[in-house]
Amino acid sequence: MWLERLWQGTLDTFLMVGVSSLIALLVGIPLAVILVTSGQGGIYQAPLLNKALGAFVNLFRSVPFLILMVALIPFTRLIVGTTYGVWAAVVPLTLAATPFFARIAEVSLREVDHGLIEAAQAMGCRRWHIIWHVLLPEARPGIVGGFTITLVATINSSAMAGAIGAGGLGDLAYRYGYQRFDSQVMLTVIVLLVILVAAIQFAGDRMAKLLNHR
Repeated sequence: MWLERLWQGTLDTFLMVGVSSLIALLVGIPLAVILVTSGQGGIYQAPLLNKALGAFVNLFRSVPFLILMVALIPFTRLIVGTTYGVWAAVVPLTLAATPFFARIAEVSLREVDHGLIEAAQAMGCRRWHIIWHVLLPEARPGIVGGFTITLVATINSSAMAGAIGAGGLGDLAYRYGYQRFDSQVMLTVIVLLVILVAAIQFAGDRMAKLLNHR
């Protein structure tokens, strides 16, 4: 019975983190590209859009996850029809992870040598070609490293969400470890989370190094 709960909690954590991180990746990169290209000196300068989007990203980044999760309860109920369980946690996890990752990806994109962009412009490349063939390829190692950090942060947030009814390893540790004073459960969950984070960090670092050497 305990092993079944542990297995289910692990699957729930993978589901919460996997779905929210995937959405953060798919939305965060375009957000970062818009922030970089619409800013001062960008290839698509749009100051008003840049400021509005920057303020939106900063708003969600500045709110602690626990407060954000509670504040989003009406929105979460509207989206998934419930405020309890794995899918209810995906909504706040996604809205926390996306701006976090977008800012990290933005930094990586800004670190691309501006001379490469100027060279591409001098060759007559279209602006979207510059984004696709210069900015994104050159920033890949940093983006991969940033996504690894985002995954780790999302795992931490999922454990917090689990402690208040979202399921996953956090829920397991809280209900069967903390509330029942079972140190074995707490230790098992901690070990699993450490292994999971270490594996993700190792894989992310290796991928970033490989991309950096290409």
